[in-house]
Amino acid sequence: MEKNALWLLCVLVLPVIACGNKEDDLVTGLPGQPPVNFRHYSGYVNLGPRQKQKSLFYWFFEAQQNTARRPLVLWLNGGPGCSAIATGAAQELGPFLVHTKGGNLTFNEFSWNKEANILFLEAPVGVGFSYSNNSTDLQNLGDQVTAEDSLVFLINWFKKFPEFRSNEFYITGESYAGHYVPQLAEVIHDRNKKVTRDSRINLKGIMIGNPVINEATDAAGIVDYAWSHALISDEVHKLIHDSCRFGDKLTAQCNKSFTAFTAYAAINIYSIYTPVCLSSSPSSKNYTRVIGDTDGRLPVTSTRYSLRKMRLKVESPWRSWFHKSEVAGWVETYAGGLTFVTVRGAGHQVPLFAPAQSLTLFSHFVASLPLPSSRF
Repeated sequence: MEKNALWLLCVLVLPVIACGNKEDDLVTGLPGQPPVNFRHYSGYVNLGPRQKQKSLFYWFFEAQQNTARRPLVLWLNGGPGCSAIATGAAQELGPFLVHTKGGNLTFNEFSWNKEANILFLEAPVGVGFSYSNNSTDLQNLGDQVTAEDSLVFLINWFKKFPEFRSNEFYITGESYAGHYVPQLAEVIHDRNKKVTRDSRINLKGIMIGNPVINEATDAAGIVDYAWSHALISDEVHKLIHDSCRFGDKLTAQCNKSFTAFTAYAAINIYSIYTPVCLSSSPSSKNYTRVIGDTDGRLPVTSTRYSLRKMRLKVESPWRSWFHKSEVAGWVETYAGGLTFVTVRGAGHQVPLFAPAQSLTLFSHFVASLPLPSSRF
């Protein structure tokens, strides 16, 4: 995956000159780009005046229709350290996908900019094209620093694009963005309480896929998921549970017991039923349409254990939801506005493995509509 990401960054030759005017960031065309009726921009936003040595890179796609009225959605990739440009934009939910054999870019009919204006951010500093002139910044990274830098980025980005300041704003992401997204939402919320209405970011909600949430519940979920899917033996399952209490922190003894957990060495942990080598699959020619069955790295069991720990009251009980004529997954809603959704047949990167279902989910999310409860 890392080699692919580096290759993608090389082929997507985007403007990388730090400029203050948004028109300087306008992308007039990319090699092999199909014709489109929307504008897109890429460039740097400097984190001055307090941190002039830092500049974060972005790629912004206006919505395909009704740009002014559509929400603004920020996408963050996880890792930590994965590029939102190479992964989120070019492999998952952006309008231009890179074909496995190179050549022209492919238009993504399930791009999320069908429903919203999409802003991809390379964060933290050091990821992708984002950089600092001070090398010590690369040694002083963490979730809180990432959240604070991302907030400054947004404040300065809105100076370039003031026409989007009043649009409804959502933060989305996957994997380790399970930390990035809620922490950024928190610092935005705290800032909004201190500034004038005109200076606020119009934050409406967050959405995270297959998230890293809590070390202990994530680990317990991985083990139980592997056992329930016949990837580890009863003996290995018992050994790990006997060694781990799965409290707030994992002990040294618990970590040692995981050395017996070798099930994922020979398969794709991020989609356990998908062939490891895409070339071995006849469907690999359109690999962005391949439906992986399940994510074993941050499985549904991990999220369920985290939700159980939160002890939230169920408002709308567990039910199936539909994409066209097929069951697309299951959904449950909790008090306080939290909704838990599964996507049937998807691996770790839901927009990659189930792009059509992903777009249905996203469109209902930004419209504040319940997911379809019947075939249509």
